[in-house]
Formats: sequence, structure tokens, C-alpha cells
Amino acid sequence: MTDRTAAVTRETAETEIEVTLEVDGDGESTVETGVGFFDHMLTAFATHGLFDLTVHCDGDLEIDDHHTVEDVAITLGEALSDALGEKRGIRRFADRRVPLDEAVASVVVDISGRPYYEFDGEFSQAEVGGMTSHMAGHFCRSLAMNAGLTLHCGVEGENAHHEIEALFKGLARALDDATRIDERRSDVASTKGEL
Repeated sequence: MTDRTAAVTRETAETEIEVTLEVDGDGESTVETGVGFFDHMLTAFATHGLFDLTVHCDGDLEIDDHHTVEDVAITLGEALSDALGEKRGIRRFADRRVPLDEAVASVVVDISGRPYYEFDGEFSQAEVGGMTSHMAGHFCRSLAMNAGLTLHCGVEGENAHHEIEALFKGLARALDDATRIDERRSDVASTKGEL
């Protein structure tokens, strides 16, 4: 199997970001975004997806968390796309439901090359640990658009911390499943011959 890694940087007037991603990792991570709860979610994403991940972001947090969360998702999406390359041999599809106490998240993904995002549900509190709750859904949208994913997500529960954490864990597990190599396949999982 080829080395499925990528390093991507992004610099704008709002953020400076460096991301490295190893798809076939051990779940090791170093994350520094300046938003404590977002760091926790990215660490959970790496841990439960078994991705080796580094994220360093210097963002305009004096304004709010929007640019930091969005731009990290854009950069991570680009890194995932780069790391997967032509996507030969990947399983492509995955469907995961992940609970966290009273909350449950569902994530269905197709590494299709056709960006699409759908979200069902709402978060029970407006903010968790310096992160605006609706930015969790926006993170998923920005990741899908930049990694070329068809992504359907949903949450239900009573505690936004649990809802968001279940969402990030479900996303991690679904992407781990969908990016795995199927040893029976040498080409891409598409009748078109490409993804």
C-alpha cells in the first residue's frame, strides 16, 4: 500500500494553518487551534479514526471562532483528498451511528468526488467551551466540500457537548471505514473508472 499522507498549509488575512494527515496512522495527534473544545474534537477525530493528525492554527479569535473552525475544515479536507490520491482500492462508502450518553450522531459518507452535505438535527446549547455549536455542522460541510465527500449527518440529544462529540466520533469512524483498502479491489469503486 502506498503512503497515504499529506501536508497542507493555508494562509489568509483571517487564519494561518498547517495540517498534516496520515490516513493509516495510530490515532496520534497534536492540535492547537486556540479553541479548547475544537481541539478536543479534532483530537477525538484523530483517535477514533486512527488518523495521525497535526493541526496548528493561528486565527482571528478576537472576532469569533468561525474562521478558525471553517478554515481548519477546508485545510483538513484538502489534506484528506491529497492523501487519498486516486482513491484506488478504497471501500468508498460507510455508515456509522455513534452514541454518547443521551446523544446519538449518524454519519453516512461516500468518498465520491462529488461534494454534497446534508444535516438533520440541532444542537441543544448555543456554545460549548468557546466553540459555537452550529460550527460543528459547518465544519462537516466545509470538510465535505474540500475533500469531495457526499456526507449526510444528523444528531439528537439533550447536551450539545455530547451531540458534537458524537458527531466528530461518528465522522471519524465513517471516514476510517470508507478509506480502508479492500484487498479484493485494485481499481476505484466506480463504474466510471474514477472518483
